[in-house]
Amino acid sequence: MDKNIALKEVNSLIKEGEIVLASKYKTDLMDLVQADINVAWRTKIIFFLKSFLDDTTIYIQTIEKIKHNDYKNAAICMGILNNVKDYIEKDVITFEKEINIKEDDVLDRLFTRFHKVAKQLKNRYSDRDTLEINDEYDVQDLLHSLLQLYFDDIRPEECTASYAGSSGRVDFLLKNEKIVIEVKKTRKGLADKEVGNQLIEDIDRYKSHVDCEKLVCFVYDPEERISNATGLINDLEKNHTGFVKIYIQPNN
Repeated sequence: MDKNIALKEVNSLIKEGEIVLASKYKTDLMDLVQADINVAWRTKIIFFLKSFLDDTTIYIQTIEKIKHNDYKNAAICMGILNNVKDYIEKDVITFEKEINIKEDDVLDRLFTRFHKVAKQLKNRYSDRDTLEINDEYDVQDLLHSLLQLYFDDIRPEECTASYAGSSGRVDFLLKNEKIVIEVKKTRKGLADKEVGNQLIEDIDRYKSHVDCEKLVCFVYDPEERISNATGLINDLEKNHTGFVKIYIQPNN
């Protein structure tokens, strides 16, 4: 990330924050903001700040401690964004050490922290509704929001060429980086063997995709249905070195 990209992203987050603050409504106890857009916005802010600031930074610690969707806390987040913007513009925050960050490092951070983000979204004030990760579409929705922090041209549900008599759809294509992301979520009847077979088919399919120079497979396994995630990853990656990267999370 460089200065111009950082300013573009912080300005985008500030605009989202204006929408959050505009959703203000009163209750008997306090002024609140619309919960779903506030939680998504706050999550994006944390990922953005962690892309160039240390986790112990007061800005990150302050936002991570926020649990309620009240207007005051949303205003605090907006204040932090404006401060960060000011510091970036004045070169108080610089990006010399981050210029050479590779997309592989970005994706590694997103996927290895995905489960933590999903759990955080459940921590809502007064048990209010939130994004529940029940199937692959829910995983895709959250992942798509997080990818927006780092990539400009994200193409969801891109068509693939015919393979074994049928065609499929790519979950995400990072067009500029020529990376395809395939998303799966385990469930009853979809564990080690079934996931492995699906991934083998995916690998063969995407080798012929004109825009796929690398395939990243993300398997979200919150119930830990996959008994040997490390073994499955090793078996699939070793036969396709440099082309395939597989994440199974959480992987204890």
